[in-house]
Amino acid sequence: MTYRIDVDADLCSGYGNCVVAAPDVFDLDPGTNLAVVQEGRPLPTDDAALREAEADCPARALRLTRR
Repeated sequence: MTYRIDVDADLCSGYGNCVVAAPDVFDLDPGTNLAVVQEGRPLPTDDAALREAEADCPARALRLTRR
């Protein structure tokens, strides 16, 4: 299964938990310190890491939608 990822820039505080949980998917933008999805992601193999990243976000800024 694949997901669409939405990062709510109003909620994201740049904690980086998503980067720890899914380092191949997320990065922190150096200019804004907000979470961004890396180009070409997500892949179907990222599903478990995405669910972990969503659960670990203390600001609840990540939303996964099944495609």
